Amino acid sequence: MTWRDKTILDDLTLLVLLGLALTATIWAIIHALLHKRDPRSALVWVSLCLTIPLFGPFFYWLLGINRITRRAHRWQKSGRRLDFHELSSPGTRQPPPLPEVYQGLHTLEALTDRVVRTRNHAGNRLLPLKNGEEAYPAMLDTIRSARHSIHLCSYIFDGDLIGGQFVSDLASAVQRGVIVRVIVDAMGERYSSVTARAALQGSGVDIRHYLPLYKGPFIYLRNHRKLLVVDGSVAFTGGMNIRSNHCVATAELHHAATDPHFQVQGPVVGDLQRIFLEDWFFVSGERPDDAHYFPALTPCGTALARAVADGPDREFRKLEWIVMGALSTAKQRIRIMTPYFIPDRPMVTALITAALRGVEITLVLPQLNNLPFVAWASRATYWELIKNGIHILEQPPPFAHTKLLLVDDIWSMVGSANLDTRSFRLNFELNVVVFDQEFSAQLGSHFEAVAAVSHATTLTEMDSRPLLVKLRDGAARLFSPYL
Repeated sequence: MTWRDKTILDDLTLLVLLGLALTATIWAIIHALLHKRDPRSALVWVSLCLTIPLFGPFFYWLLGINRITRRAHRWQKSGRRLDFHELSSPGTRQPPPLPEVYQGLHTLEALTDRVVRTRNHAGNRLLPLKNGEEAYPAMLDTIRSARHSIHLCSYIFDGDLIGGQFVSDLASAVQRGVIVRVIVDAMGERYSSVTARAALQGSGVDIRHYLPLYKGPFIYLRNHRKLLVVDGSVAFTGGMNIRSNHCVATAELHHAATDPHFQVQGPVVGDLQRIFLEDWFFVSGERPDDAHYFPALTPCGTALARAVADGPDREFRKLEWIVMGALSTAKQRIRIMTPYFIPDRPMVTALITAALRGVEITLVLPQLNNLPFVAWASRATYWELIKNGIHILEQPPPFAHTKLLLVDDIWSMVGSANLDTRSFRLNFELNVVVFDQEFSAQLGSHFEAVAAVSHATTLTEMDSRPLLVKLRDGAARLFSPYL
């Protein structure tokens, strides 16, 4: 067919296609310019849309739009998620001033006050519990002593072995008249061969899935929080799921995971209760904010503590900003333990800047990671960090699932969040930040004991990696926003 044989309809079809391609390109460019906060990201997408018409806008629509945050913000605006102060208001009492010994970090406290809804509470006690051997018996004893309510949230809750003991004690609590509510993340449940839902069937325990997968294939927006609140007066939180691999003494070495958990008492437990009930409203539509869920909590320790719940539905990236603030205000030393370390460029810069200021920075990461591609992406950052004076130690097996941040032997942060994009921007996390020298000393002793048996990574080791390994690590690093 020659051009003379073409009809007006062919010309109109071509014009329509060109118009659609031009419209899609203009739309994608405008959207990227308005919504991409990182100018480098915006430039890449604009260039792609201009150089590859139609396909560029298609890939932008598929991969470039942050649907995770947008969906989470819609939940918040629609009322599907409660605001913190809609549940039994915590009152208007001013937070206590920082004691003189903590004044060196007053700017970090000022930052936290501005980005977090919860306030600092005085008179708390946090007790570190080592692995499942210490944490699970303490949690089960508290469940057995419950009088009116048990609220449990876990990313993973196996229904067998140690999880079976939880199932039995939760069912017994219902039999004696205790209200038991359980939230298990629908994605996290996929890790269980015997699910808590199946094990608790017919027990009277009210168990709900967080974001059931039949409502959408949500890889992110997961509830990664770990929290147990009993009678509104005692709480347990940290990074530990309910599964037998945390009982390190009895688990197989390649399945075991070490992790401290924390028993919490004092006024901050009221905020932990509110955080659970926010999530309960999301999964059930129920708003159980009766007064007996919030008993009067008397001071019982020396810790200033604040609960920090974060997720993609919030305007601020609270945990990320608090960590950045801690790095920028530290004066002596920073100690970090995390199983998944995939810092973005600003975080790398903050770590290096602190090190160049003379702050001693030590990271303890797992030598053997349960997610190899995460370890590859993590190791792609080692060379630059070590080059600038940051100590990176790799803890030998069993897998180190510990998440903690210590600053100047005064301030600490523990909880469910890792130092990666998934925790800071994509999932719902729960941490507790603490001003307390005694608590920091306990965590510091644990850190030093682990560091003593860990391997110090050197520049020579990084340089001696085979070329294919370097390429593999660098390629994995490209996907860090999605790991």
